[in-house]
Amino acid sequence: MEAQGCVQCAYVDYKGRRCEDSAENEGGLCFWHDPEADKQGDDICERVEAIAKSGRPLTGFQLKNANLRNVHLVNRGCQDGYDLTDADLNHADLRDAHLYNINLQGACLLKVDARYANLNSANLTRANLLGIRLDDAKIEHIRWGSIILQAAESKKLRKRESNRKEGVRRLNEEAEEVCRNIRRQCELHGLQEEAGEFFQKEMRYRRYQLPTYSWQRLVSKTVDLLCGYGERPMRVIAFSAAMVVVCAFLYAMIGVSAGGEIIQVHPELGWQANWAKLMECLYFSVVTFTTLGYGDIAPVGIGRTIAAFEAFLGTFILALYVVVFVKKMTR
Repeated sequence: MEAQGCVQCAYVDYKGRRCEDSAENEGGLCFWHDPEADKQGDDICERVEAIAKSGRPLTGFQLKNANLRNVHLVNRGCQDGYDLTDADLNHADLRDAHLYNINLQGACLLKVDARYANLNSANLTRANLLGIRLDDAKIEHIRWGSIILQAAESKKLRKRESNRKEGVRRLNEEAEEVCRNIRRQCELHGLQEEAGEFFQKEMRYRRYQLPTYSWQRLVSKTVDLLCGYGERPMRVIAFSAAMVVVCAFLYAMIGVSAGGEIIQVHPELGWQANWAKLMECLYFSVVTFTTLGYGDIAPVGIGRTIAAFEAFLGTFILALYVVVFVKKMTR
């Protein structure tokens, strides 16, 4: 397509919008979408601000190594922030930048210096956050996305055959590093809920680096399921309740002894009678799990083994809950 004798830039963004600028290189790209164009000039900051204020989209801008210190990209009076989706800001200087509510979905923020920047309410979904510096930056209400970019790439790589294991391990290392960095910054800013979320992700990506069938990975997975690496105390309660109920059903099927009488459900009994016996077994299961041991009801047969296992696991689970609960509350 030509306009006034010039070839229009070939870049098309995620919304299907084609750049209106003229192409300046052999690849058919304009200055802003050309990854080889030098963006280190002192006037880049002002030029980017002017484009944003004009209403033109900033999607896909190639701003590698750009000096954007103190850049002001806050779209005042509009619910949506300026759109820098898929932009390349690799090694850019964003110190003291005003980026409230900015849309940086899919952007490359590799080793960006964002110290003292205002990133409140920014959208960083699918952004490459490896090595980003967020010291003293404002990071409240950021939309980080449900999965780290490197982790998403790792999942895709698992389906390939060549060099799959090494590539997956490297990507999970990077994902762990990203989560550790963000988790530390969240802790410094008092964002404890976000810090907890990223701690869980950090531990999961560390687990993915372990051999698939190793006991270390199995233990790590168990801890994740049981308590979310100490960040999910309700999981401990849910597991405890499930175990108590399951054991109660087992006792009801096997039978327990109370004053010489065997308490056991039976198909020939009515539902009311069986329900009463099941409640008795549930009571015994709770007493066993909490290791109270009143002695009014005792297991029989294989039920003794089940009761011993339940009591042992109950002691461990209750101690675990105290640790997890205290950790969560002291934050």
